[in-house]
Amino acid sequence: VQLQASGGGLVQAGDSLRLSCVASRSFGIYSVGWFRQTPGRERESVASIAWSGRNPSYADFVKGRFTIAKDSATNTVSLQMNSLKPEDTAVYYCAAKRRSPGVYDVWGQGTLVTVSS
Repeated sequence: VQLQASGGGLVQAGDSLRLSCVASRSFGIYSVGWFRQTPGRERESVASIAWSGRNPSYADFVKGRFTIAKDSATNTVSLQMNSLKPEDTAVYYCAAKRRSPGVYDVWGQGTLVTVSS
């Protein structure tokens, strides 16, 4: 399976962006997560969702602002980001876990999100 991430851009604080992660196939995926990384910092988990579309999970710092969702028709996991803050600026990656228990071992390319103050 391959993942293609898109949707990043430059926005102002308070604006919204929607990231998309398209999987190359509809099977062989257990869950998908969004992660982010800034220079000099470790990559951190932002949100995840089961491939069934159930059990969304969020990091505390995005709860109430970001929403992760699965579109089965297009094999897409989206991350709707509202009320963006400058500290949300990062390269965002989507990744797939192919089995449980397992690790996120399939990664898409990053998409840059820049939030200006």
